Amino acid sequence: MAARRPRGSDPERRMSLGEHLVELRRRLTFAGIGLLAGAIVGWLLNEYVWDMLRVPILQIAEDHQAVINYDAITGAFNVRMQIALVLGIVVSSPVWLYQVFAFVAPGMTRNEKKYVFGFFFSAVPMFLAGCVAGWFVFPRIVEFMAQFVPQEDASYFNASYYLDFVLKLVLVTGAAFVMPVFLVLLNFGGVIRGMTILKGWRWAVVAIVVFTALATPAADVMSMLLLAVPLVVLYFATVGITLWRDRISDRRAAAAVEG
Repeated sequence: MAARRPRGSDPERRMSLGEHLVELRRRLTFAGIGLLAGAIVGWLLNEYVWDMLRVPILQIAEDHQAVINYDAITGAFNVRMQIALVLGIVVSSPVWLYQVFAFVAPGMTRNEKKYVFGFFFSAVPMFLAGCVAGWFVFPRIVEFMAQFVPQEDASYFNASYYLDFVLKLVLVTGAAFVMPVFLVLLNFGGVIRGMTILKGWRWAVVAIVVFTALATPAADVMSMLLLAVPLVVLYFATVGITLWRDRISDRRAAAAVEG
């Protein structure tokens, strides 16, 4: 492992290519350990999570026959592995996200570090909150779509397809909840002003409605609203924060000119 350079010989503490590669390997190792630990936790919670995912199917079965179907010999094992992996990614998100930011932080100024790590500490809880929102909505979507099945017929839900649908909904909703944090980061970095964000509110609302319509592949308006309303609230909260930040920045700039 390459020795660290004395600070006096390199005031900016620049790292050589070899040192960058060593640091990258170290961060990837920590991230991999975090993912592995999260996947182990996900494997241990597998039966509990699968029982919760099965709840909408059990409710549908009260009206007509509905079962989860495994169409391959390894189907049940593959489902368990998929649940463990996705839970591992979600549970260990603070670990691997921190490793990403910690790797790029040495090349940033003090202000840039403050903004980026502020984004990190905000993005993780917002991502988890979005995953919870998606988890809360998916049973309504499944139950609504099952209403179109005649009572004399049976519903056979492919386990792999059913799980893929739920996990995609949860992860995509989690990513959507992070977007307002990204806008705040751009504002704090001086890339975009709050008034610019506010002027595009009509397009933002339309984009949110379209997104929720695609994320909830059902004609259930209530499910769309359950996702759309929090996203709209987050958008206007972002507008408020960025406008407040711009006002403070403008006052400081004016004071500096007068001084």
